[in-house]
Amino acid sequence: QVQVVESGGGSVQAGGSLRLSCAASGHPGARYAMGWFRQAPGKEREFVAHITWSGSSTYYADSVKGRFTISRDGADNLVYLQLDSLKPGDTALCYCAVDCYAPATAWGSASEYDYWGQGTQVTVSS
Repeated sequence: QVQVVESGGGSVQAGGSLRLSCAASGHPGARYAMGWFRQAPGKEREFVAHITWSGSSTYYADSVKGRFTISRDGADNLVYLQLDSLKPGDTALCYCAVDCYAPATAWGSASEYDYWGQGTQVTVSS
């Protein structure tokens, strides 16, 4: 069992920034590959970013490249998503997801992930 909790969402003006946090707790000593997805009202859930368990590699959706940065904090299963230059189209419920079974070969697919948080809302006004 892995618990996943996101935080840091909020409302900002276009061009502003937010920093989302994700904490995953599970087996002692385990370290997980993790990702972020988002879902806007009436739309399908879409991939945003992924970071490997070691932090050695990151992957981003084209729509957020250069604006969002995924990172992880030391040896803990704490992952962050820095959102800069936000646009109204970024408004969505953002989910953190955990992949417990490395290696991740389909990091852009929701089916790769085993546990999900409840989401944190990002709202960007024009």
